[in-house]
Amino acid sequence: SCTFVCVIFMQILSCWVCFATDEDDRTAEWVRPCRCRGSTKWVHQACLQRWVDEKQRGNSTARVACPQCNAEYLIVFPKLGPIVYVLDLADRLISKAGPFAAAGIMVGSIYWTAVTYGAVTVMQVVGHKEGLDVMERADPLFLLIGLPTIPVMLILGKMIRWEDYVLRLWRKYSNKLQILNSIFPGIGCPVPRIPAEASPLADHVSATRILCGALVFPTIATIVGKLMFSSVNSNLQRTILGGIAFVAIKGAFKVYFKQQQYLRQAHRKILNFPEQEEA
Repeated sequence: SCTFVCVIFMQILSCWVCFATDEDDRTAEWVRPCRCRGSTKWVHQACLQRWVDEKQRGNSTARVACPQCNAEYLIVFPKLGPIVYVLDLADRLISKAGPFAAAGIMVGSIYWTAVTYGAVTVMQVVGHKEGLDVMERADPLFLLIGLPTIPVMLILGKMIRWEDYVLRLWRKYSNKLQILNSIFPGIGCPVPRIPAEASPLADHVSATRILCGALVFPTIATIVGKLMFSSVNSNLQRTILGGIAFVAIKGAFKVYFKQQQYLRQAHRKILNFPEQEEA
């Protein structure tokens, strides 16, 4: 009798997904997909299919393994017809080539945007008619290589923080240049301590600010050149002088502003905690 009970017990199948046994549904299809033994050996084919779908998340080619023994499930598909096989192969190729195509389109869009910006900048700096004449006479290969470098050079030039070098020299020799202290009171006074300063990337500089400032610079240089050097006939010379004047004026204000912030941090004080009045 004991042997008979053991045989019956061994023949009972239990699904580790829904916990149903073979006695609950006699028509269910069972499968043992991995090396597991005992209660996790058997599983309903339908339950395992749903579990695999959840793991694959729509990617039917993704590999799925048993969470207990880590054995990879052997998943086979019915044979495809020739038309479906070709369509499936094409879909896989498109899926793999999609990211590369998107990257190529993105790079091409950035390149042609840089070319367009370079052409517009040339016409803005030299003059509309003169700029068109220069680009018409130039070698097309030179334009395709040279025009995109204009925004790149502007961005690289914007990243040069020459004001920091001027500020270091200012702080080093401000005590010897008393004329600066008469023009800007307090600029050369000694500081009680050297405060910690923000890193260059965190000090009013960000990628968007550098990008916008660099791309708007030719327009600002043109406007400043027309306002300050209207007597100059050449558009190119007027724009260059306007750019130099704008950079110099802006740099002077920036150096002065940062030095004032430095002095403000150096002279700050921490107050005593106010004592509470006795009730």
